[in-house]
Amino acid sequence: MAKKLAPMAIAYDFDGTLCPGNMQEHQFIPKIGMKAKAFWDEVREFAKVHQADPVLAYMNMMLLKAAESMVPVKRSDFQALGHGLKLFEGVEDWFGRINAYGAERGVKVEHYIISSGNEEIIAGTAIADRFTQIFASKFLFERGLAKWPALAINYTTKTQYLFRINKGVRDITDNAAVNEVVDQEDRPVPFHNIVFIGDGATDIPAFRLVKEQGGLSVAVFAPHQKGARKAASKYLTDSRVHCIAPADYTEGSEIDGIIKANVDVIAARHVLQGRLAEAGIGRT
Repeated sequence: MAKKLAPMAIAYDFDGTLCPGNMQEHQFIPKIGMKAKAFWDEVREFAKVHQADPVLAYMNMMLLKAAESMVPVKRSDFQALGHGLKLFEGVEDWFGRINAYGAERGVKVEHYIISSGNEEIIAGTAIADRFTQIFASKFLFERGLAKWPALAINYTTKTQYLFRINKGVRDITDNAAVNEVVDQEDRPVPFHNIVFIGDGATDIPAFRLVKEQGGLSVAVFAPHQKGARKAASKYLTDSRVHCIAPADYTEGSEIDGIIKANVDVIAARHVLQGRLAEAGIGRT
């Protein structure tokens, strides 16, 4: 009988983690004839004046500006914005490489997105099919057109999706199952087998949750951006994360080594737990 593989989940923020900057800045904002700074300044002012959630504010602003500029907002139009979206070096090959490394050591690695960015844009990227599930902000479509936000994921609600991964609750409308009391050893992906990779202040609650629950938290930064390493170091000195690394996902890079080392730890723990169970020592 084949041995059961150890489950492992890697959850990623998207903007600044897998791709440089914000995804809206690559094509959408230029299409509506604005500069990125002007767009985000207007979003912040709108949120402040109306005391609105910043994620809902930016999604609303996208629809308002698109209407003003007669930019189409069908689902396929948003997905087209993801085509050719620039990713950090090594990202496209990363998932297969890490999966293969895990499989060789008895670990089944799954990848998830937990992002405040647009699910529709992410769905159009070259890596969309690498994820078991994409948890991201998304629009509600009527007659094929985006009408209003259907889901907004902000910095605090990101933690909810970590629990969904932990408990295996994929349906985001199922609030009962995600809040049920489940023994740690009965959860599909134990927190100590979860990694969260993010880049900014909006990831702090997720960083802390995974770190405090025994998983691995990693803050990445733009490899060639002046002062980026120093800024990311604050998450380390403030005990938000276990480590920091450049957002360079090529083989042999810092983060490649970090994640592979974590796979090794999960594999070793899984073997130990199996041997303890065979010896009748019970759950650990």
